[in-house]
Amino acid sequence: MKPIVLLLSVAVIALVAAGLTGVAYAQEESTGSMSDGSKLIGAGIAFGLAALGAGIGLGQVGAAGLAVISENPALQSKVFIFVGMVESIAIYGIVMMFIILGQ
Repeated sequence: MKPIVLLLSVAVIALVAAGLTGVAYAQEESTGSMSDGSKLIGAGIAFGLAALGAGIGLGQVGAAGLAVISENPALQSKVFIFVGMVESIAIYGIVMMFIILGQ
């Protein structure tokens, strides 16, 4: 395994373990809901994966869009529509992040 992959794997496991452990306070009211660490990890995963998918998709659509525009500049508006559709995935990720943090 490459050293950087191993280092990143250890860092992710350490962050997950630190986020899932709660701090104990005296006479804290138990509500039975998720801890703050779990919410932050879930929100980060929701937005991170959405941004990753949008970035990959935007790279593909952007490359194809530039090729289309170089062939026929009249199709520029259609390319912008497709780029906007891909970017909406990241916006959905942000919305889900705020929904998770709001609970």
